[in-house]
Amino acid sequence: MWFEQPAEKDKWSKATRHLKRVDPVMKSIIARVGPCTLSPRRDYFVVLCKSIFSQQLNTTVAATLFGRFRDLFPRRRPTPLLVLKALSGSVDEQAIRHTGLSRQKRSYILDLAQHFMDGEIPTRSFAGMEDEQIIEHLTRVKGIGRWTAEMFLMFVLNREDLLPVDDLGLVESMRVHYSLPRRPNKEDAIALAQLWRPYRTVATWYLWRGNVGKRK
Repeated sequence: MWFEQPAEKDKWSKATRHLKRVDPVMKSIIARVGPCTLSPRRDYFVVLCKSIFSQQLNTTVAATLFGRFRDLFPRRRPTPLLVLKALSGSVDEQAIRHTGLSRQKRSYILDLAQHFMDGEIPTRSFAGMEDEQIIEHLTRVKGIGRWTAEMFLMFVLNREDLLPVDDLGLVESMRVHYSLPRRPNKEDAIALAQLWRPYRTVATWYLWRGNVGKRK
């Protein structure tokens, strides 16, 4: 789901120039993939809802089920207040079941909505917060772990220097493109990525995109 966003070409030209200058492997990947199309988003709550819906589901099924969920709300726009009301009895239970929302994921969505309602996810303050501060707030929500929080920082807030070392696709791409004998552990991945600072997010995006046929 994280790659589902409109393209914004050449926004990252400064980052790609840096990566091509310091790393010949990255230069080759960039030449093949083309401009980085990461673009910021503002629909924070909707994106996080969908991330919970998508857990343990393939992309197509997740999109279908979340589409049904959005259909429950005016203008297909679930808000924290409307979600709390819907999942607490204002929407027919059969309609909710039609979305495929499990009992566990339902509790996660309710917890997310309550965190937004209580101001415990201070979206208006995100611009002035460090990455780790935002991750700390997000991972207080049931069903949101560090990986999901890192994806949010990269794909929604477009923070420039994230390196999600727990992502299997990233370390496998490192192994392939840098001809490593095995997938790098966290320490080795961090060391390899030092060259990319302060644009490790963009380098990670290119490594994902460079793994054609392995990760969309």
